[in-house]
Amino acid sequence: MKDIIEAILANDTPQDDFATLPIPEFYRGMVVRKDEMGMFEGLPSTGKDPRRSLHLDEVATPELGPGEALIAVMASSVNYNTVWTSIFEPVSTFGFLERYGRLSPLTKRHDRPYHVVGSDLSGVVLRTGPGVHVWKPGAEVVAHCLSVELERPEGHDDTMLDPEQRIWGFETNFGGLAELALVKANQLMPKPDHLTWEEAAAPGLVNSTAYRQLVSHNGAQMKQGDVVLIWGASGGLGSYATQMALNGGAIPVCVVSSERKAEIVRSMGAELIIDRAAEDYRFWKDENTQDPKEWQRFGKKIRELTGGEDPDIVFEHPGRETFGASVYVTRKGGTIATCASTSGFMHSYDNRYLWMSLKSIVGSHFANYREAWEANRLIAKGLVHPTLSKVYPLAETGQAAQDVHRNIHQGKVGVLCLAPEEGLGVRDPGMRATHLDAINRFRGV
Repeated sequence: MKDIIEAILANDTPQDDFATLPIPEFYRGMVVRKDEMGMFEGLPSTGKDPRRSLHLDEVATPELGPGEALIAVMASSVNYNTVWTSIFEPVSTFGFLERYGRLSPLTKRHDRPYHVVGSDLSGVVLRTGPGVHVWKPGAEVVAHCLSVELERPEGHDDTMLDPEQRIWGFETNFGGLAELALVKANQLMPKPDHLTWEEAAAPGLVNSTAYRQLVSHNGAQMKQGDVVLIWGASGGLGSYATQMALNGGAIPVCVVSSERKAEIVRSMGAELIIDRAAEDYRFWKDENTQDPKEWQRFGKKIRELTGGEDPDIVFEHPGRETFGASVYVTRKGGTIATCASTSGFMHSYDNRYLWMSLKSIVGSHFANYREAWEANRLIAKGLVHPTLSKVYPLAETGQAAQDVHRNIHQGKVGVLCLAPEEGLGVRDPGMRATHLDAINRFRGV
């Protein structure tokens, strides 16, 4: 691994030299272990600690198959799916690996007694398998997390509809929170030249997810002038949705949970902000009963900010806690675009406000390659910026996941893998200088 790191850090290593670097037989990765699946039984979700279940282990380097690439991972980041994996909720991800392993002799590699996690990376291509022509060893890349087989017709209009669609590092093995990672070549995209390794690794999953959910024709199809209600506007998903709304000529109404978070979205250019903690919205009277009067109070607050307009689009991802309110406040004929459900998957709402007002609920899940590419292009052009707030070393990924689990983070939490320190990997310092304040907006928050 030492030779690989030195070649990357030298900055002037000829690209062809990367193809001759020896590949180690083993590498270090953050794993959950199959024999620990029951370690949190009987505990509530809040009592399940990723620091106990995530381990830095040495694992065997996987065989490289057709259409695949082996990546030296310089940096990665933590997404909520890593939290789900680490606390074995809502199900253990080893079931995903077992099912994938039954698909073919090649996918059997993924069915292991350990799961190397992580659905983001920035790094350098070391090897490519048969049939890969676009990407060469030495290319500096980021990876999106859509893994597809595309052997069936369903996925050839929108690859997210492929029957064998999976999220890499969550429903497959050999993810990005590691020194090496195995990806399909059609997951690769160019690393933005003006960003460091850790900055470039942060946007991938959430930026692409926000793009499809809010902008794409597969999502809410946001247009200029739309009023867009964004839950968690300073968080991992919401911070990118806020930037896209502002760039796209929409009018974001940003929901946050503290004045400090309100300051963050103001610094991004948002003007209409609801501090839900200060307003003390309580959408549930108890575990089983929602409070429509609180929906009404919330809708009134939105109209006060917008001059009487209801949201054309609600960018929904908290799920159970907020979904009834989201359906209620959406304008007649409007769209609730939903993903993730971090507060619970079982949504309930009053269908009269959906059916009689001709509203639409659009389910959105990650992004296809084209959508991920377009979202990455916005980053590369400095139109959308990373929302990286804190960076941990690989060995402390458990703490990074705990931060996300307990929602004590802002934006994204990064992880250094092979990169020995922060601040490396910038290839266009001139462009970086013009966007430095925006790049660092979430730092230290």
